[in-house]
Amino acid sequence: MVDAFFKVKKLKNNPHKPVIIWLLTGCLLIFLMVVIGGITRLTNSGLSMVDWKLVMGMIPPLTEQDWIATFNKYKQFPEYQEVNFMFTLEEFKAIFFWEYLHRLIGRIIGIVFIVPFFYFLIKKKITGKLMPQCLILLGMGAFQGFLGWWMVKSGLVDNPDVSHYRLAIHLIAAFLTFAYAFWVALDLIYMNRERPNVPFMRKWVFVLFMVTILQIIYGAFVAGLNAGFTMNTWPKMGDRWIAETVTAMEPFWTNFVDGIGGVQFIHRYLAYIVVGIVLFLLLKSAKHELSKIQSKSLTALLGIVFIQFLLGIFTLLYAVPIWLGVTHQVGAFFLLGAIVYAMSSFRKPI
Repeated sequence: MVDAFFKVKKLKNNPHKPVIIWLLTGCLLIFLMVVIGGITRLTNSGLSMVDWKLVMGMIPPLTEQDWIATFNKYKQFPEYQEVNFMFTLEEFKAIFFWEYLHRLIGRIIGIVFIVPFFYFLIKKKITGKLMPQCLILLGMGAFQGFLGWWMVKSGLVDNPDVSHYRLAIHLIAAFLTFAYAFWVALDLIYMNRERPNVPFMRKWVFVLFMVTILQIIYGAFVAGLNAGFTMNTWPKMGDRWIAETVTAMEPFWTNFVDGIGGVQFIHRYLAYIVVGIVLFLLLKSAKHELSKIQSKSLTALLGIVFIQFLLGIFTLLYAVPIWLGVTHQVGAFFLLGAIVYAMSSFRKPI
């Protein structure tokens, strides 16, 4: 995956070089957005900004009076009234910083995607299938902004916490926007590169992609329900392989979308499936003649998936300290990037 970023230096004769740099810059900014978003979530900062102003929201409180007015707005909502009622102004400033930074980067991403798009459009750098691809990216980015506020609104009514469903949708939308931007960039980088057509590997890399998307969604469920703070043992859940809390709720199916034990159980065992599919791919790859890029993509997958698996274990064992929780989310980002890289290397030759 990282190899694709370094390839930019070798694209002197690629007519799409400016567009590739633009797309990869967007990918890096989305990565930064996800990191800051993870810190925002783990520091419980996400509900500190209680309104949404597209333009004026870029300007933070500048004077002491501005800060007091902003703090007084926050006091009108459940998180302050039920959880942070002992907060001082200085403590409020600390959580406000992370949410403000998260939103600011979101606005910067919007500018970075929109302004160059129109520039490239005028310069006729965006043609053919690249046009609908870029329009899809712009739509995904705009929708992500809406999803962010839609998620925050869920924590400003009765319950001083955001809906874990909305959190999952917001997170997976960010990951998918990155994945699509990276996919388009890779297509431009390797557009003339010949590759063996291996339908079997292509199918299973796509299966890995879908299972990983599901795993990321369940990671968001775990975060949204604070399920990582319980049953902090591995490989068993406490002293059982399947804890009693996994099936404690009625009706049964709600355990696996609303239950703390149930979502942690799914997240644990999906990790084994993800690792298993990667090992299966490595095993089957020996039976096929692969290109250098295809082999490198599988090797990268193997390394990243095991690092991410270990990060998940330690994040659980240490009850989600902020630095480990953020690192684990970053690991998921790199894993998805490596899968997209593998999908691109195995895409059907034109």
